[in-house]
Amino acid sequence: MITIIQRVTTAKVTVNHQGIGEIGTGILALVGVEKPDTRQDAHRLLERILSYRIFADDNDRMNLSLRDINGGLLLVPQFTLVADTQKGNRPSFTPAAPPEQGRELFAYLQGLAQAAYANVAFGEFGADMQVSLVNNGPVTFTLRTHHP
Repeated sequence: MITIIQRVTTAKVTVNHQGIGEIGTGILALVGVEKPDTRQDAHRLLERILSYRIFADDNDRMNLSLRDINGGLLLVPQFTLVADTQKGNRPSFTPAAPPEQGRELFAYLQGLAQAAYANVAFGEFGADMQVSLVNNGPVTFTLRTHHP
């Protein structure tokens, strides 16, 4: 699995002009599922997101995790993250998990997140979503559970 995490002061997902997920200070995580991904990858990814130290401590150093600051977590499925962009002028989605696998693993990740962390919201798999955010820093990282 791959994710782009962004440290935000606010983030929101809208579908059909209806807000479906919103957080204040925390992490917006765009999540892509690749063909070899398993439930073990979902566990690993969530642990990394919750534990990754990207928030400032009293000395203004990135030493605090989302758990440390009790911030919000907004998980948004994003199929295009797994695109192969190595060649040409058009992305290839060959590395992407089939829709059924992607839906199942994102749903599994949602369940894990709800069980492990109180302040969590979600985007909707397969929906045409509008995502708005204020990136704090800006601070943005890519996390992977394995290397292709």
